[in-house]
Amino acid sequence: MYLATTGRRPDAPPHPAGVGRRVPGTVVALGAVSLVTDVSSEMVTAVLPLYLVLGLGLSPLQFGFLDGLFNGATALVRLLGGRLADRGSGRHRTVAGAGYLLSALSRLGLLMAGGAAGGIAAALAADRLGKGVRTAPRDAMITLSAPPETLGRAFGVHRAMDTTGALLGPLVAFVVLWATADAYDAVFVVSFATGLLGVVVLGLFVPADPSAPPPRAASTRPVPSALPAAGPNAAPGPTGTAARSTADPAFRRVVAAAALLGTATVGDSFLYLLLQRGLDLSAALFPLLPLGAAACYLLLAVPAGRIADRAGRRIPFLLGHGALLAAYLTLLAPPSLPTAVLILVLLGVFYAATDGVLMALAAPALPAAGRASGLAVLQTGQALARLVGAAGFGAAWTWWGPRPALVAATLALATALTAAWRILPGRKARR
Repeated sequence: MYLATTGRRPDAPPHPAGVGRRVPGTVVALGAVSLVTDVSSEMVTAVLPLYLVLGLGLSPLQFGFLDGLFNGATALVRLLGGRLADRGSGRHRTVAGAGYLLSALSRLGLLMAGGAAGGIAAALAADRLGKGVRTAPRDAMITLSAPPETLGRAFGVHRAMDTTGALLGPLVAFVVLWATADAYDAVFVVSFATGLLGVVVLGLFVPADPSAPPPRAASTRPVPSALPAAGPNAAPGPTGTAARSTADPAFRRVVAAAALLGTATVGDSFLYLLLQRGLDLSAALFPLLPLGAAACYLLLAVPAGRIADRAGRRIPFLLGHGALLAAYLTLLAPPSLPTAVLILVLLGVFYAATDGVLMALAAPALPAAGRASGLAVLQTGQALARLVGAAGFGAAWTWWGPRPALVAATLALATALTAAWRILPGRKARR
């Protein structure tokens, strides 16, 4: 795993003590928690489309709504999680731990639901409630532990470890299904046990109160973000800080751009279903599809973060959505093994250039006391937008068929990308 800065120019000024040399231990510990948790969650995600569509006979429209629920129907909980984490020192880990535990318990809900759609929806909602509660406090701990000028790299390392779990999860699901003759219940049991392990790792290795980053004056180069860094006196307390920072025009433009792009983003599960149909893959091989995207994401997460730190975070974020647009266009081509590989690579590029980079883009504008609340607002806008996008694509597939729905999604993403280019603040907005 990437921990040290490499390739530094010989004429570059020396780093101040402790700044920029290594990714903080808190970030690595949180990455380990995410790795274990993602093994658990991706085991379920890998088999869920087949379980719901082929096993239980849900229509694409029904699956679209459930997939939207799985990925976005936790907006208020995200805001609540951020608010609770900002209320006092040490609460970030407590709130995040509650979210991780709830997600682990949701696997038991899937196990007990059987084929009941209501029980499945409740279990998925519980899983997303847990993710909604934990995400903002976790990302806030990353930003509070790393200097502003290295946030891209810090998020890159965390997302690389997280994606390692995403890479291992489908493999574990594949092995479990192979060993148990396609017994989905066994997948849910193993996923539950793995999720509990993530909670244990969080309690043992993540400090309760992440140390604050060094003062910005000690940095040798400016933060390459489109947003101005928040001053220490931005607001008097958590509530006021969150309200003032999220009201900043530049931050609101980032939220608007992320939400707009989210509405034109087709859920990964739909893309994998389209690939499965085009290639006529067996049910046993379906969980392996996410591996290509996860492997590419794993390889590119840290380099993408370093590029964002050095060149600015706006352009990589937009180019990542350009890669997603290219994936949609490739899906419209005749199905073949080379095009399938290309689509998975483009998905990996998309996540490497957008996931952590978006958090690094917005975080410097948010005061420390309101960091989790501000990031929760950003994540909520994106999650709600993806809920709309997933449900809309599922409806279009049901009414028009998969190909016309994909054409509509491609046009929507191209339009949203053009608009986001204009909405996102440029580098001149730093000061």
